[in-house]
Amino acid sequence: MPEIRAEIVLPTSSLRKDLAFFTNVLGMRLDMIYPADNPAVAVFSGHGLRVRLDAGAGGGPAFLTIRTDDPDAFADGARELVSPGGTKVAVDALNPPLVLPPTEHTFVVRRLADQAPWVIGRAGMQYRDLIPSRLGGSIIASHIRIPDGGPVPDMVHFHKVGFQLIFCYRGWVDVVYEDQGPPIRLTAGDCFIQPPEIRHRVLEASDGIEVIEIGVPAEHVTEIDHGMELPTPHLRPDREWQGQRFVHNVAARAEWGPFRLPGYVCRDTTINTNTKGVAGVQVVRKGQGEPVWAVHDADILFGFVMEGAVTLEGEGRDPVRLTPGDAFVIPPGMRTRWSGPGDDMEILEVSLPGDFATQFAG
Repeated sequence: MPEIRAEIVLPTSSLRKDLAFFTNVLGMRLDMIYPADNPAVAVFSGHGLRVRLDAGAGGGPAFLTIRTDDPDAFADGARELVSPGGTKVAVDALNPPLVLPPTEHTFVVRRLADQAPWVIGRAGMQYRDLIPSRLGGSIIASHIRIPDGGPVPDMVHFHKVGFQLIFCYRGWVDVVYEDQGPPIRLTAGDCFIQPPEIRHRVLEASDGIEVIEIGVPAEHVTEIDHGMELPTPHLRPDREWQGQRFVHNVAARAEWGPFRLPGYVCRDTTINTNTKGVAGVQVVRKGQGEPVWAVHDADILFGFVMEGAVTLEGEGRDPVRLTPGDAFVIPPGMRTRWSGPGDDMEILEVSLPGDFATQFAG
């Protein structure tokens, strides 16, 4: 195999002075310089990068970002520098803390019948946005599908996220997770909690697979791990990632009990317990009794209609008959009622936090 190198070319107006800047200030290694009598090109490597300073290169000043786990110890703590030759350098944290934006509370109804566009996302999967406003960036809810089943062109990766739910709506999907044994098949009604930064890979899916994915915050980084091979050799079901445990909840084993609203029953997915109250996930069906008006104090309360139909009534809003594929968000303090549920109605409800209060409003 021939040797191949890739370089970033940076223009410089002062190569001689840049030599000291790139070696002494940025801590890079000088690998090449020429011509000897009047240097015009110098090549440096370091921090995972190879750059070529070229006095003859055109264009405006170049921009370089250096990320480190200790920015205060790099370049005497400077966060913005300019080399003598004009290159602008920004120094930032390698792993900045996750920022959870404040929730912009609003009432949301997203109808499948409105034909919102499906867009092609990661690994060729099709995404439909269920909360277009993202509630100010606090959450993303996606309806994801893969029309043609088979192997999925995925890589071992992880998400820098505060909370992430994968709920299988239709079909099945095989996924392998770090420290959780061999590949796991998620079937309709089952769900995973993917703790922050757990390594995983989607392997194969059935024809017509559909999942609901919830992520907090809305914008979060997905990073490829080229060094890890899955499955890992050890089974560690009690391992925690940032205080959260991996959850594989199987619908067929669930027990049904009272829901927070009269007239309905639910099955708990154990996610509230395993995330230590970060989020709660329930699957809700019609029960006995009449629905009532209620208000809640959850920061985020999201619902997705999986089967059947129900009418969502909100104070000051026109009633909306919701059917499969429809999603909604009810803000805290808003008086609402789920009325007229069909016998086969089934709703996925996700709350953040997992524990919150519901009061009946008469």
